[in-house]
Amino acid sequence: MSNISTSARQDLPNLVTALPGPKSKAVIERDAAVVSPSYTRSYPFVIERGEGAMVEDVDGNRFLDMNAGIAVVATGHCHPQVVAAIRAQAEKFLHMSGTDFYYENMVEFAEKLAAIAGPGDARRVYYGNSGTEAIEAALKMSRYHTGRDKFVAFLGGFHGRTMGALSLTGSKSVQKQGFSPLLGGVTHIPYAYCYRCAYGKQAETCNVECVKVLEETLFKTILPAKEVAAIFVEPVQGEGGYIVPPRKFFDELQAVAKRHGILLVCDEVQSGMGRTGKMFAYQHFGVDPDIVAIAKGIASGMPLSATVAKARYMQWTPGAHASTFGGNPVSVAAAMATVELIEKELLANTAEVGAHMKARMQEWPRRFPIVGEVRGLGLMLGFEIVRDQQTKERAPELRDAIVDAAYQRGLLVLGAGQNTVRLSPPLVLSKDQADFSLSTLEEILGGLTG
Repeated sequence: MSNISTSARQDLPNLVTALPGPKSKAVIERDAAVVSPSYTRSYPFVIERGEGAMVEDVDGNRFLDMNAGIAVVATGHCHPQVVAAIRAQAEKFLHMSGTDFYYENMVEFAEKLAAIAGPGDARRVYYGNSGTEAIEAALKMSRYHTGRDKFVAFLGGFHGRTMGALSLTGSKSVQKQGFSPLLGGVTHIPYAYCYRCAYGKQAETCNVECVKVLEETLFKTILPAKEVAAIFVEPVQGEGGYIVPPRKFFDELQAVAKRHGILLVCDEVQSGMGRTGKMFAYQHFGVDPDIVAIAKGIASGMPLSATVAKARYMQWTPGAHASTFGGNPVSVAAAMATVELIEKELLANTAEVGAHMKARMQEWPRRFPIVGEVRGLGLMLGFEIVRDQQTKERAPELRDAIVDAAYQRGLLVLGAGQNTVRLSPPLVLSKDQADFSLSTLEEILGGLTG
């Protein structure tokens, strides 16, 4: 059966060559000779251009992008309002280094971030270029403010690849192999992965053992609470498998942190900027974080990150921490346009289309024996692939087959965790596009289960 499909609609896939096409093959061969082999590529897609939720490869094949550049192009590829903001700023000046000089849009966007992070407390903003830089700033700030040197993070969590952020990461061993020694003083505990509870409990009746292990065991044995500077947590685990914890997990986590004077840092690098139907995922759970790390979707594809902290914790002195390119004026201009679009249009679309998708996907465990669980918020959705729904045995090779089969049908998806397929499309995704993606995945799931 040919893998070439046709669609006259510009908002749906159209494949005109076998995949990968000849031009894509040529680029990939050149890439293999000169680009770092550490990069992971799940399939041979070579982009030429993008618009909205659609991308086209160098051979003219059109795909529906359910990855959004790894949850980055929140407003879709090349949104006209974002492009116009970039162009307008680029015609004024490209760089002046906000660590040494002043420019207004850097201040204006910091004011906006401080406002949307939450009511009540004054906040300050540190700018970087990537998620891992936002986490590094949070690490250093936590130590600087508290005078403590230890941290708590969660198994399955991903916080970045620089040495400090990598020390917090508990996702895949390959990410740490060969890079030791890492930052000392990090203790990892189980996340509220209720489908696979580390304590064998049920979410409805558990005693939040995954948090209470801190006070009931760790603080009494190997981890003095008075030496813990901060707890780092993803409100929804991203690379770990798009895992959504229950509200009581955060209620307990905040209470423990407050009792012991420990800062609570929310890593919103993947889950923030409207992805879950709220500006930040922690807003679903009533969390009031001390520090928030933001990147990915913040500037619709331009490199930018922000570490937003309650002002009383960001009291380090001039020269203590800085970044030459952090808060680049062109990236900030893109970010301001991005936030405006999210607030005015895309939060509502994300909540509506995400609920539409999840309602249909929640039938999948009943329809397809290899689907163990469907979970997510807004347009941050995942479904876990298993060999058997009773034993929950993971099926990573089936997950990978689904990802590849989707590519062959013009749908770009990726894995997360050991055996989950994640859906993180641009927030401009339409219901028609959502339905196409789900119909395609249902066809693939049906084929794998007979």
